[in-house]
Amino acid sequence: MAVQKLNKEIANHNYSKRAYKTEGYKSFEDFYPYYLSEHCNTINRRLHLLATTNVVGILAYLIFTKQPKFWWIALVQGYGFAWIGHFIFEKNKPATFKHPIYSFMGDWKMWFEVVSGQRKF
Repeated sequence: MAVQKLNKEIANHNYSKRAYKTEGYKSFEDFYPYYLSEHCNTINRRLHLLATTNVVGILAYLIFTKQPKFWWIALVQGYGFAWIGHFIFEKNKPATFKHPIYSFMGDWKMWFEVVSGQRKF
């Protein structure tokens, strides 16, 4: 019963395909179900989650060791894993190309939902 309630509360809980709105997206809430639909492939999603988790670790390490000049490593690693997921496994173009800010927000929201148990891994 709790899973059914959970599924109704989170956007696009089953990652079903959504058509891209040709007029674009005016809010993140409107964009997020589409973002999730671009992550139907399990390997793609897991690469995103791995990348985001690695970004957290890399940034924490750089802060702890006082080496902020290497922040770009987190960026390259994060987008590298995610783009491999899209181009090789999902076979689509990352939403980052059309909606970079909303896509970045989507990465973190999807990561948080999985880490907090709101969304299946």
